Amino acid sequence: MKTEEKRKLWWLAAGAGALLAIRAISRKLTAYDFSGKVVLITGGSRGFGLVMARQLAAEGARLVLCARNELELEDAHIELAGKGADVMVVRCDVTKQEQVEEMVSQVQNNFGPIDVLINNAGIIQVGPVAEMTIEDFEESINIHYWAPIYTTLAVLDSMKARGGGRILNISSIGGKISVPHLVPYSAGKFALTGLSEGLRAELKKYNIIVTTAAPGLMRTGSPRNAFVKGHHEKEYALFKLMDSSPLTSISAEESAKEVLNALRHGDAEVVTTLPAKFGALVHGLSPELVTQAFALVNSLLPGEGGIGKNRKKGYESESSLSESFFTKPTDKAAQKNNEV
Repeated sequence: MKTEEKRKLWWLAAGAGALLAIRAISRKLTAYDFSGKVVLITGGSRGFGLVMARQLAAEGARLVLCARNELELEDAHIELAGKGADVMVVRCDVTKQEQVEEMVSQVQNNFGPIDVLINNAGIIQVGPVAEMTIEDFEESINIHYWAPIYTTLAVLDSMKARGGGRILNISSIGGKISVPHLVPYSAGKFALTGLSEGLRAELKKYNIIVTTAAPGLMRTGSPRNAFVKGHHEKEYALFKLMDSSPLTSISAEESAKEVLNALRHGDAEVVTTLPAKFGALVHGLSPELVTQAFALVNSLLPGEGGIGKNRKKGYESESSLSESFFTKPTDKAAQKNNEV
């Protein structure tokens, strides 16, 4: 290689390095500070919501957790307050607009205006689509789509009046790639992804920054509270095994750190886990290839039958396989994250 060509390559490399350094410095200087901010987390009493709450509390955020289960909320409150967090809990069904508006009003009057909204509440239904009912689809759309609409609209005027805010919508890799035996869940998460991206474009002019999170499988302990249909014991065992394996899932703490960093820096989107990132990349290049692969996967999954359209919770679907050595990571996470 000629000297002149080497010099050009050196300058190109130096220029690229300088740009990366400038970007890193800029991100650090413009990072959002959660300290003292009021952060509302829906579905914050357990699982991923509780994991994010712990990390935000460590940064000095003032937390508001809402959920439907009062006992779980109280357990979360005792844990976080016991570690010095400033935390308020409110029982609220976020699929009911009037309850959301009442909850937000209560928070603003008694705790302060909401600086950060994290739409995390969710539900999982596992089983063949032929065993799903209209109610299953409605349930998913209500909590994954309508609930974030209700909460966003409830905080929007206050954020606009104060000149900004942050909104984090916890979608899923299932909201970018529809997954067999999780069709109602994926449909609801797809709706949330579309809503979130549209909100980002329209709310940026008010300095309200919207981030969409599409986590892959993470060990929160949530499978035991999923609804399972069809051959529920087999479905649950497979789901729990995938959730436990380090090849297909990551810890909830690692995922929360990635997601909150994306929120901190105002990123448009964050995808966690290598399988999810790879799947999103391939799906973007060839949706047909991905759907054909999933069709093959679907042929290997349990078929229709069993309890049919009836449903059981995960913890009602345990078997020798789902309670084996290989699923211990999920059981441990369930104990830690208030899922039991």
